[in-house]
Amino acid sequence: MVPPWTPAAPLDPVPPPPQPPNEPPDMVPDGLPLGELPRVPVAPPAASPPGLQPPPIAPEKRFGGVRTSLGNFARSGDGRDLRRGLGHYVRGGYGGSNTATQRFGSTAQTAGSLSHTLYSTASGAADAMLDTVALAGRSTEEIATAIIEAVRPVDGTQDAEAERAAMHDAMSQLLTEFPEADLLNLSDVEREFVIEKFTAIDVARRFELDVGKHLLERAPTATVAMSRLKQMRAYIAETVAASFRKLRDQGRILSPGRVARVVQAALRDTFEVFEGYEE
Repeated sequence: MVPPWTPAAPLDPVPPPPQPPNEPPDMVPDGLPLGELPRVPVAPPAASPPGLQPPPIAPEKRFGGVRTSLGNFARSGDGRDLRRGLGHYVRGGYGGSNTATQRFGSTAQTAGSLSHTLYSTASGAADAMLDTVALAGRSTEEIATAIIEAVRPVDGTQDAEAERAAMHDAMSQLLTEFPEADLLNLSDVEREFVIEKFTAIDVARRFELDVGKHLLERAPTATVAMSRLKQMRAYIAETVAASFRKLRDQGRILSPGRVARVVQAALRDTFEVFEGYEE
């Protein structure tokens, strides 16, 4: 169910700062960064090392249950059908929350690279990935494009395209919520807003790419279809936001050097919630 090219669990591009005495330790395993940072090439799958199993092969018609529930949701707008569809998506489509979290590993990695890019640029760090002098006086759209190119260059994959679009939408939402925000000098609150929105939008976009076509085909009209998509995106966004709030209550915040791990934990919690809907 997880393609062999799926990246390992994420590691943030900058080392985490000293942990406050009362903050619980981060228990999510490390992995590889993305963006302009050094990448470890992923070799084609070979024989699995002793003790390790190869990624499971996706079963036929694994999204069958999702499509049935989404068809019902497209016609009725009943939130229970949407929740069932999300449950089938995680459990039947990906074999459970653990595998789904692994499949979305690049989302966490990209979130870590995005945070590092925004933080290092705002703080004027020596390893900043953007040239603020060259971008001085440029339009907001040009700056957003430069950020996206630095974090997630085009590589021809569906994941990259979804993440690039999610970053763009997240920054657009930031500028709606904080009209005075400077993308080259974001505050901690603004940067965290972008990371949370990016995560939620990317999950929704992947869901749409996998099964959204069925929802559009089963809706009675184009107007209803757009309304159902909006309802679905809002529901996913609120679930992701609730997962981030839960982690904050536990002391796990989106501090520099720890973003990818926290995002991965938020994704896992989100998928566990979705998985429970199938029961």
